Amino acid sequence: MDIIKVSGTSRTSAVAGAIAGVFRDNKRAEIQAIGAGAVNQAIKAIILAKGYLNEDGYEVVCLPEFVDVEIEDKIRTAVKMVVELRQPEPDGEEEPEEGYKHFEEVEVESADEIERMSDDSVLD
Repeated sequence: MDIIKVSGTSRTSAVAGAIAGVFRDNKRAEIQAIGAGAVNQAIKAIILAKGYLNEDGYEVVCLPEFVDVEIEDKIRTAVKMVVELRQPEPDGEEEPEEGYKHFEEVEVESADEIERMSDDSVLD
Protein backbone atom coordinates (compact mmCIF):
# COMPACT_ATOMS: atom_id res chain seq x y z
CA MET A 1 0.00 0.00 0.00
CA ASP A 2 1.36 3.41 -0.97
CA ILE A 3 1.64 6.29 1.46
CA ILE A 4 -0.42 9.31 0.42
CA LYS A 5 1.94 12.28 0.61
CA VAL A 6 0.35 15.67 1.18
CA SER A 7 1.88 19.12 0.65
CA GLY A 8 0.72 22.53 1.73
CA THR A 9 -0.67 23.14 -1.78
CA SER A 10 -2.50 19.81 -2.14
CA ARG A 11 -6.20 20.09 -3.01
CA THR A 12 -8.12 18.70 -0.04
CA SER A 13 -10.87 17.20 -2.19
CA ALA A 14 -8.33 15.31 -4.34
CA VAL A 15 -6.50 14.02 -1.25
CA ALA A 16 -9.82 13.05 0.37
CA GLY A 17 -10.77 11.05 -2.73
CA ALA A 18 -7.40 9.31 -2.67
CA ILE A 19 -7.76 8.48 1.04
CA ALA A 20 -11.27 7.07 0.52
CA GLY A 21 -10.15 5.05 -2.51
CA VAL A 22 -7.11 3.55 -0.77
CA PHE A 23 -9.22 2.81 2.30
CA ARG A 24 -11.92 1.04 0.27
CA ASP A 25 -9.25 -1.17 -1.33
CA ASN A 26 -7.17 -1.89 1.79
CA LYS A 27 -9.40 -1.04 4.81
CA ARG A 28 -6.54 1.26 5.84
CA ALA A 29 -4.83 4.38 4.47
CA GLU A 30 -1.58 6.07 5.47
CA ILE A 31 -1.11 9.79 4.96
CA GLN A 32 2.17 11.65 5.44
CA ALA A 33 2.72 15.40 5.77
CA ILE A 34 5.72 17.59 6.55
CA GLY A 35 5.13 21.13 7.77
CA ALA A 36 2.17 23.01 9.20
CA GLY A 37 0.52 23.75 5.85
CA ALA A 38 0.75 20.14 4.74
CA VAL A 39 -0.61 18.84 8.05
CA ASN A 40 -3.49 21.32 7.80
CA GLN A 41 -4.40 20.11 4.29
CA ALA A 42 -4.08 16.47 5.37
CA ILE A 43 -6.39 16.90 8.37
CA LYS A 44 -9.03 18.67 6.25
CA ALA A 45 -8.78 15.88 3.66
CA ILE A 46 -9.20 13.21 6.34
CA ILE A 47 -12.33 14.96 7.60
CA LEU A 48 -13.77 14.98 4.06
CA ALA A 49 -12.78 11.35 3.48
CA LYS A 50 -14.42 10.36 6.77
CA GLY A 51 -17.68 11.78 5.43
CA TYR A 52 -17.32 9.92 2.13
CA LEU A 53 -16.59 6.67 3.95
CA ASN A 54 -19.47 7.16 6.41
CA GLU A 55 -21.81 7.26 3.38
CA ASP A 56 -20.43 3.83 2.43
CA GLY A 57 -21.08 2.47 5.93
CA TYR A 58 -17.52 2.70 7.26
CA GLU A 59 -16.81 4.33 10.59
CA VAL A 60 -13.14 5.31 10.63
CA VAL A 61 -10.66 6.86 13.03
CA CYS A 62 -7.38 8.68 12.45
CA LEU A 63 -4.28 7.72 14.43
CA PRO A 64 -1.51 10.34 14.14
CA GLU A 65 2.15 9.81 14.96
CA PHE A 66 5.53 11.39 14.30
CA VAL A 67 7.93 9.58 11.96
CA ASP A 68 11.42 10.38 10.73
CA VAL A 69 11.83 10.39 6.96
CA GLU A 70 14.93 10.87 4.85
CA ILE A 71 14.70 13.55 2.16
CA GLU A 72 17.79 14.49 0.14
CA ASP A 73 20.11 12.85 2.70
CA LYS A 74 18.50 14.78 5.59
CA ILE A 75 16.25 13.39 8.31
CA ARG A 76 12.98 15.30 8.64
CA THR A 77 10.12 14.77 11.05
CA ALA A 78 6.80 14.07 9.38
CA VAL A 79 3.31 13.51 10.71
CA LYS A 80 1.93 10.13 9.67
CA MET A 81 -1.82 9.70 9.96
CA VAL A 82 -3.31 6.22 9.70
CA VAL A 83 -7.00 5.95 8.82
CA GLU A 84 -8.54 2.65 9.86
CA LEU A 85 -11.84 1.11 10.93
CA ARG A 86 -13.11 2.14 14.35
CA GLN A 87 -13.17 -0.87 16.64
CA PRO A 88 -16.58 -1.57 18.18
CA GLU A 89 -16.87 -0.65 21.83
CA PRO A 90 -17.31 -3.56 24.21
CA ASP A 91 -20.76 -4.12 25.72
CA GLY A 92 -21.22 -2.74 29.20
CA GLU A 93 -19.07 -0.50 31.33
CA GLU A 94 -15.51 -1.65 31.81
CA GLU A 95 -12.77 -0.38 34.08
CA PRO A 96 -10.49 2.10 32.32
CA GLU A 97 -7.01 0.99 31.32
CA GLU A 98 -4.30 1.67 33.85
CA GLY A 99 -3.39 5.35 33.79
CA TYR A 100 -6.78 6.45 32.44
CA LYS A 101 -9.79 7.67 34.35
CA HIS A 102 -13.43 8.04 33.39
CA PHE A 103 -14.75 11.53 33.90
CA GLU A 104 -18.32 12.57 34.40
CA GLU A 105 -19.79 14.35 31.39
CA VAL A 106 -21.31 17.73 32.25
CA GLU A 107 -23.01 20.46 30.25
CA VAL A 108 -21.84 24.04 30.67
CA GLU A 109 -23.30 27.24 29.34
CA SER A 110 -20.42 29.68 29.69
CA ALA A 111 -16.68 30.04 30.17
CA ASP A 112 -17.36 31.51 33.63
CA GLU A 113 -19.14 28.30 34.62
CA ILE A 114 -16.14 26.25 33.46
CA GLU A 115 -13.81 28.45 35.48
CA ARG A 116 -15.98 28.06 38.61
CA MET A 117 -16.04 24.30 38.12
CA SER A 118 -12.25 24.10 37.79
CA ASP A 119 -11.82 26.23 40.90
CA ASP A 120 -14.11 23.87 42.86
CA SER A 121 -12.43 20.69 41.62
CA VAL A 122 -9.06 19.17 42.18
CA LEU A 123 -7.67 17.60 39.03
CA ASP A 124 -4.96 14.95 39.36
